[in-house]
Amino acid sequence: MGPGVPPNGLSPPPPPSLAAHFLYQRVRFLERYFYDRQEFARFDSDLGKFVAVTALGKVDADGWNRDEQLLQYEKAGVDRLWIPFGYT
Repeated sequence: MGPGVPPNGLSPPPPPSLAAHFLYQRVRFLERYFYDRQEFARFDSDLGKFVAVTALGKVDADGWNRDEQLLQYEKAGVDRLWIPFGYT
């Protein structure tokens, strides 16, 4: 493995486009991943996992879903966005 490649061989998620949808008291956290202006995967807090948007995103989404630490971090995304605004 070369420098910058994680030990499991999977590439880390690229920097996301973040969106939080505030619906009454329920918050839905979406973290969207783009390549060449096309969304290929997203993390959906309602589902609690990464979802492939295109066929090219399936391999990445499946790999990220196998990483329990990454899933825990993403599931906490709602709190990272919600709490700084004073909502608890």
